[in-house]
Amino acid sequence: MPLYAYRCGEDGPAEVTAPMGAAPATISCPTCGGEARRMITVPRLGLADRTRVAAIDRAEASRTEPTVVSAPPARPSRPRPAPRLDPRTAALPRP
Repeated sequence: MPLYAYRCGEDGPAEVTAPMGAAPATISCPTCGGEARRMITVPRLGLADRTRVAAIDRAEASRTEPTVVSAPPARPSRPRPAPRLDPRTAALPRP
């Protein structure tokens, strides 16, 4: 849930968690009970996981600046079958 910041005229800042878009414009101050108005603050995106932020940035950049390739990707080589561990199974038919 998002964290919303409020400021009371007497006691200063207070933070409240509420569902996104459901935060009221004013709350009663948790200290004095007076009216505290909601403040507009910067989102705390800097606290996000760096790998997720990098993935979001790459996805956003690919929308307007797609990467250009000179050739299609190489076909993967066929994997070798796993060696049979029991020599008695060597005479069995292969799939």
